[in-house]
Amino acid sequence: MNPFATPVIAYRWLVFGAAAFYSVYMIVMSSYDQAGGPFRFLTIWALLLSFLCASRVLAFSERRSTRRWDELIAATAVINFMVVYLFWSLYFGDPDSVTRDGNLGVWWREYYLHAVGPLLMWIDALFINRPFRRFLPALVLLVGIAVTYFLWAELIVSPLATKPVGSVTTGLPYPFLNNMELPDRIQFYAVNAGLAAVLLVVFFALGWLTKMLFGDRY
Repeated sequence: MNPFATPVIAYRWLVFGAAAFYSVYMIVMSSYDQAGGPFRFLTIWALLLSFLCASRVLAFSERRSTRRWDELIAATAVINFMVVYLFWSLYFGDPDSVTRDGNLGVWWREYYLHAVGPLLMWIDALFINRPFRRFLPALVLLVGIAVTYFLWAELIVSPLATKPVGSVTTGLPYPFLNNMELPDRIQFYAVNAGLAAVLLVVFFALGWLTKMLFGDRY
């Protein structure tokens, strides 16, 4: 038996419990007065993907499943990084661009969603699970999730929502997007999709490094 099985399972129960709590909290407590409710935000997509990944690695470590979900976990690690990077870079540049009235709101919720939750997921991915094995399938899945979110925001959420109101359009989930013309938004999406692809390379490199330093994956 793996001597690290017990601490690994304990850690994964911690990650799973936190992800489950915040997923339920955000679904139940969020406002649905605009189209898409909480699901209009990329942060919630990342949270739910992290919850799914946490449940799958826990099932694997408890031998309830033999499927590893490597590509999904690798893609989710990058999506979490994009959420953290975009949120804090935009927030510190202009708090009103990503929050209501520039206020973080419930601090323990925001710090989990945009810092602690992603960090817990990265620790498992880099030091325990190490799913960074098949780059191309992970890249295809990552780009697919990103494009699906962009289309969801542009074609479904924005036409049906009345807020936020910008100088160009209305209803896109993040206020700053509503001040951008469509070509500028497409460029923004493309640049960030490209950044996500680069970050996937970085995660694969880190996965290789941790494998060299600490041996093969659990």
